[in-house]
Amino acid sequence: MEPLLPVTLEGMHVRLEPLSAVHMAPLSAIAARHRETYRLTSVPEEASGIAGYFDIAFAQVRAGTALAFATIERAQGTVVGSTRFWSLEFWSWPQGHPLRRPEGVPDALEIGYSWLAPEAQRTAVNTEAKLLMLAHAFERWEVHRVTLRTDVRNTRSRAAIERLGARLDGVLRAAFPAADGGIRDTASYSLLRSEWPEVRERLTARLRPGR
Repeated sequence: MEPLLPVTLEGMHVRLEPLSAVHMAPLSAIAARHRETYRLTSVPEEASGIAGYFDIAFAQVRAGTALAFATIERAQGTVVGSTRFWSLEFWSWPQGHPLRRPEGVPDALEIGYSWLAPEAQRTAVNTEAKLLMLAHAFERWEVHRVTLRTDVRNTRSRAAIERLGARLDGVLRAAFPAADGGIRDTASYSLLRSEWPEVRERLTARLRPGR
């Protein structure tokens, strides 16, 4: 098991590199375009919102509760979005317990804060980004569960999560403020380590030429 350290995840179509200040300008430009795409996704629009978004990400990384990434489309080398391992859970196991893991290695986590430019949505970039993150979580950290959540009204996001093979755990009513100004009900999904081999094959198949 690897410790929780900044890492770059790279595939054929996408590179996920640690989020840094150099990504602020391109992400700000993306967020300002096609705002209707982000109606149900928390993507900041104005400059102060982007700055706050980065401040929260950096604070989470410093606290050891998240790893934040910029999503890079490899063919053009352009920033197309962002995503994050966050809500890291470190369970308390008795000394000598077979499931006790090295200090700093999470037992469970959430993949969230994920958004992409419209041209990168529903492409190999999105599919491979999820494959890379899930592989790191289940194979490097050997987590027991990965959670994915979205606004219950976001049918496109829910369909994408369900195509992974994630199971709906339930709906959290009045969970927190919604991106469109209301109060959000959250659809919460999960994948377990025992389900990962099938999910990995499904995602890998979707990336094969001709698919």
